Amino acid sequence: MLMTPGLAFFYGGMVRSRSVLNMLMMNFMCLAIVGVLWCLYGFSLAFGNDSFGGLIGNFQYLGLGNFPTDPTGADPDYIPLYAFAMFQLMFAVITPALISGAIPDRVKFWSWSVFVALWATIVYFPVAHWVFDFDGGNSAETGGWIANQLGALDFAGGTAVHINAGAAGLALALVIGKRRGWPRDPGRPHSIPFVLLGASLLWFGWFGFNAGSALGANDVAGIAFTNTMLATCAATIGWLIVEQARDGKPTTLGAASGAVAGLVAITPACAYVNPVGALAVGVIAGAVCALCVSIKFRLGFDDSLDVVAVHLVGGLVGTLLIGFFGTTSLNSSSADGLFYGGGFSQLGIQAIAAFSVMIYSFVVTAILALIIKATMGFRVTDEDESSGIDESQHAESGYDYSGLRIGGASSSVFESSAAGDRVAATPREGSAP
Repeated sequence: MLMTPGLAFFYGGMVRSRSVLNMLMMNFMCLAIVGVLWCLYGFSLAFGNDSFGGLIGNFQYLGLGNFPTDPTGADPDYIPLYAFAMFQLMFAVITPALISGAIPDRVKFWSWSVFVALWATIVYFPVAHWVFDFDGGNSAETGGWIANQLGALDFAGGTAVHINAGAAGLALALVIGKRRGWPRDPGRPHSIPFVLLGASLLWFGWFGFNAGSALGANDVAGIAFTNTMLATCAATIGWLIVEQARDGKPTTLGAASGAVAGLVAITPACAYVNPVGALAVGVIAGAVCALCVSIKFRLGFDDSLDVVAVHLVGGLVGTLLIGFFGTTSLNSSSADGLFYGGGFSQLGIQAIAAFSVMIYSFVVTAILALIIKATMGFRVTDEDESSGIDESQHAESGYDYSGLRIGGASSSVFESSAAGDRVAATPREGSAP
């Protein structure tokens, strides 16, 4: 759960000061909305018995009911289904929250809330079933088609979470359109300390995300924990090397972004590669994601906080690299990739899984966004966007300078600075057109 507030700070620091509360709320609201839906029917659709051959679960767990129990404690390997449901809820919560980074400064809060409810229902819950439902042990249950029938490897959600959210962010950015003044004014992050705080909370929380997916304190959890740490370290260095070579300076924002790119890429691979493979996945992801930040300027879509470059590209890199660095030496459930004598077969399987999720998410997200745009409207007015979305959507502001005085003068200089976002801050390297 800590990861979602962490993401809110990571994103919140990168937006303008007049939009910070809205960004925090867009993330925080995902906890409330998805939590309710998860109880009502989300968990059942994701982890109930199959209804359509691995495409979606049934309604056997509506209201989080009808759970099997082990009241005697006779089974030492038993995991309470309520505990598992709450663990998986946090994946469901953060996935739509990731999408919010593609569209800050310009969307109506309640339109976003409706989108989260629809997207979680129509996109995330089915995809979670595809990727996370491994319950195919009996003839009556086929499990998710990606997990069981295809045989793709995704330990903790590179496809279900990051490729899914990244493709959705791209679709939403295209439907909603660019911010006023973009790309001439790409926007400056108002608080780099917020960004680093958020990235640090994400890094810490990610250990639960990845190692926790082993569902026990065992060797698989240990290698997932270790690889998560190593890949993130390597990705941070990889991103900063690209910044130094391209821009002449390594930035704090780049370090935070590189760390998140590494976390994204190692998510599907964390239990399937060895520590040296994790270093390779991390440094490749950090460098590739840093290079991809400028794609939005070349192609003309306003993905404000680089959801596509970090999550879509990072998710693709991590998922596909299993086909190269996967090894059964530490985990018999893995598969040997190209570099360990396995040939290209696993790489092909990984590609089918990754691009299937990407296409499904992109198409359905675009349709949902167009429906909301045509009905209740998705975008705030030009006036509200210019004056500040915090005030127009929440009747609040993130910072109040009205009580400050300098030499007897009012704090109008600070208010003007905050309103115009001329606070000293370092822009994301590579975000200049």
